[in-house]
Amino acid sequence: MGSSSETERMASFVIEADEVESMLMGRSMEALLSDLVGVAKGLARPPISRFYVGAVGLGASGRIFFGVNLEFAGLPLNNTVHAEQFLVANAAHHGEEVLHIIAVSAAPCGHCRQFLQELRDSSDLRILVVDEGSEIRTLGHLLPHPFGPNDVLAGHFPLLLEPHQNQLHEKVVLPLKESVPVSLISLNDLIGCGSDDAVTLRPDANNTTLLTAVNADGDYSLRDTMSLSVGRSILSCRQGGNDHQVTCNPAEILVTAATEAANRSHAPYTNSPSGVALLSRNGKIFCGSYMESVAYNPSLPPMQVALVSFVANCQGNYEDIVQAVLVEREKALIQFADTTKLLLEKISQNCEFYIVHISCDGQLLLH
Repeated sequence: MGSSSETERMASFVIEADEVESMLMGRSMEALLSDLVGVAKGLARPPISRFYVGAVGLGASGRIFFGVNLEFAGLPLNNTVHAEQFLVANAAHHGEEVLHIIAVSAAPCGHCRQFLQELRDSSDLRILVVDEGSEIRTLGHLLPHPFGPNDVLAGHFPLLLEPHQNQLHEKVVLPLKESVPVSLISLNDLIGCGSDDAVTLRPDANNTTLLTAVNADGDYSLRDTMSLSVGRSILSCRQGGNDHQVTCNPAEILVTAATEAANRSHAPYTNSPSGVALLSRNGKIFCGSYMESVAYNPSLPPMQVALVSFVANCQGNYEDIVQAVLVEREKALIQFADTTKLLLEKISQNCEFYIVHISCDGQLLLH
């Protein structure tokens, strides 16, 4: 088990490269990762199984990312986020493109061994299983005859964690409905969320409302519905390690954030990119991009990926999620509206949920 100082650092769900170097203190990287796994286990949320799983991974940047299992009481087990999936999603949120070694508290299940096939050179990924004497094996050893992306995709294509751009247009064909005003309380000027995909808005008034106006051409605009009560907002976000500030309607921020998440989706098998943006009670926005598996079932939906960002950066209760936007293609082969709604109804009953279908460029839509 790690020290109390390591526990405090790990609670941020990512350890920067310079901190990693200071934590080594003569230890091997494998020993450090093994110690941190115990810390990660304590941050898991498994209300069904009560089986706590922790995973930590070293990226090419020198940073260490962690993952935990998330379970959702009252929902089918296939809504679960496995610790290894959490770790990969967490790394993606921070712009990490390569993982060198993953340490886990128990041997990865077959589900996760398959999910990890989506990484570049996955067979060479080193896996350290702490409960087996910290023996290191490669993923190729754990899954010797894999079914992977190269079995179905031809040519050069980006894999999971690598940059994606799905070229989605910003034309809404399914308008949003009017929402009940949401109160954003106790906000400071700009709140840092500690993640590349976590952004924060500061409203100039106490309440904001989502509404769309759709004109005859099918274009859309989000407009304020409480003209004097809803001012413009400041968005502070980190993307690719850079800080940006823009001013816009809070509703536009949610739709834009979800659209950008959809554009970053890894969905090469169904060509059905989708993204989710969650707004918390304190004004933070957390995004998730769909992560598809060639084996289909191990795929991680955008809602679960957004919850990874929420847990990693907020560590609050799911009831603190007050608004959610799902962006996906119109008539896509697979869609997440129903399953996202089901999950939200269980974890945050008062959350307002909006579905935005956007057009494709005419070349990517499959039937």
